[in-house]
Amino acid sequence: MRSSINRPPTPDQEEDEEEEQGKEASLGDIINLKKLVESGEKERLMELLRERLVECGWRDDMKALCRAYARKKGRNNVTLDDLIHVITPKGRGQ
Repeated sequence: MRSSINRPPTPDQEEDEEEEQGKEASLGDIINLKKLVESGEKERLMELLRERLVECGWRDDMKALCRAYARKKGRNNVTLDDLIHVITPKGRGQ
């Protein structure tokens, strides 16, 4: 699993990577993923997912959680890592 260039990895990524080390992607999985990328279908699916998350209010919920946490701790006392650690479980529905 690759980390995004635009944001740091989520706190649970290390645990996920340990679980995935035992599972290697099959050749068929790799080919299917390559087809998704080459056809532009992956980007279309990502955009659809973004739209659906906005429509259902998930994005607004995450924004509200960040704001509430920043108010509680004080705006100058909050780091991006703190926010990621707080909202990741809720954002993933855990």
